[in-house]
Amino acid sequence: MKISLQKNSTILQDRFGLRTASYLSAGSTKLPHDISERLRSARVQAVSQRKITSTQTSAGVVHSGGSAALTWGSGEDLSWWSRIGSVLPLIALVTGLLVINTFQSDNRTQELAEVDAALLTDDLPPAAFADPGFVQFLKTRRQPASPL
Repeated sequence: MKISLQKNSTILQDRFGLRTASYLSAGSTKLPHDISERLRSARVQAVSQRKITSTQTSAGVVHSGGSAALTWGSGEDLSWWSRIGSVLPLIALVTGLLVINTFQSDNRTQELAEVDAALLTDDLPPAAFADPGFVQFLKTRRQPASPL
C-alpha cells in the first residue's frame, strides 16, 4: 500500500508541475523581451541545479499488478541464499509430484495384482469371463427364482 501511495503522490506532483508550466508558458507570451530572457536564464539555472532522483527498485523484483515476480537476469547480483530460497519451492513441487506418481503407480500395480490373483484362484477359467454368454448367465442367475 505504501508503494501505491508514493506512486499516486508522484503522479499528482507531475500533473501539478505540467499544469503550472502550461499556465506560465501561456502567460509568458505577453511579457516584454528582457523579462522573458531573464525568466529563460532562471529556468536554465533551475534545471541545472535540480536534484536528480534515482528510482529505487528492490533487487531483482518486478512489480506487476498486485504481485511481484523474481527476475534472474536483471543485472543485479542475487546472493546464493536468495537464489536457493527461490529455487527451493520448485524443488519441493517436483519432489512432491514424483512421490505422488510413485504412490499412484504402486496402488495401480497392487490393484491389478489383486484382480489377477482373484481370477487365477477362481474355479472358472479366465476365458469364461470374456465370454458374452457367461456374463448373461451371471445376470440371469442372480435374479431370484420365481416359485412354481
